[in-house]
Amino acid sequence: MIHLDEGTVLANGVNMPWVGLGTCKLRHPQAVERAVHAALDAGYRSIDTAAIYQNETEIGNALQKSTVSRELLFITTKLWNASHGYNNTLAAFDESRRKLGVDYIDLYMIHWPIKGQIKETWRALEILYNRGDIRAIGVSNFGVSDLEELIRHCEIKPLVNQVEYHPRLSQKKLMHFCHQNNIQVEAWSPLMQGEILHESLILQIAEKHGKTPAQVVLRWALQNGIPVIPKSATPHRIRENIDIFDFELPIEDMVNIHFLNENRRIGPDSGLYFYD
Repeated sequence: MIHLDEGTVLANGVNMPWVGLGTCKLRHPQAVERAVHAALDAGYRSIDTAAIYQNETEIGNALQKSTVSRELLFITTKLWNASHGYNNTLAAFDESRRKLGVDYIDLYMIHWPIKGQIKETWRALEILYNRGDIRAIGVSNFGVSDLEELIRHCEIKPLVNQVEYHPRLSQKKLMHFCHQNNIQVEAWSPLMQGEILHESLILQIAEKHGKTPAQVVLRWALQNGIPVIPKSATPHRIRENIDIFDFELPIEDMVNIHFLNENRRIGPDSGLYFYD
């Protein structure tokens, strides 16, 4: 069984929680702080944000008010497209760290691959990592070709690749490549913005286990070895999304959910967007 107080261990030995709070599109200060407090109270220790979300300051304010000690938290933020390049990356990191009000960031990521910029941008992340300002460095929305390009030039491989992942988009080729290169995949939009929760198979499995459709889908991801960062601003949904450690999906349920794959995205594809 996978347990709440455990996590996946990255290639450098850093422990990354299985479930984090996604905060994309959460911008109203009170909503952000309420969501972070609800998450921490429910047992979350991972909070995911990005410079482009424009809520790092609000998240930082919530963290300062929390009684959870800093060393128990896993804070992720991401470098936006306009800040690529060696010097720009160093400056953007310092700005994110200042807004979050922390001495270090647990996971810092390149948000999207930008053609011609990855090498110098990644060099800056490696410097920050070697200085101890970041515990883990990673990428987001990188496909196989993007990762191959980065790996050809880097000294430190990315430890995490955060991508769209849910039962309609299982990304088998990418999963295999990341596994072969000791890159942990993390799922954004694991609930497919709620669309997958109306799938009849998911509803049937949820009823069988006495769980909600969201809990079934999130548990499916965890049993595939994929940490998740479901987004919600609603306290009871936040609590529901982490209440997935008291049951296990049998192999037949796992296989049946796997066959829901249609290679269908709800978000942009890195091969088509943000690449020039």
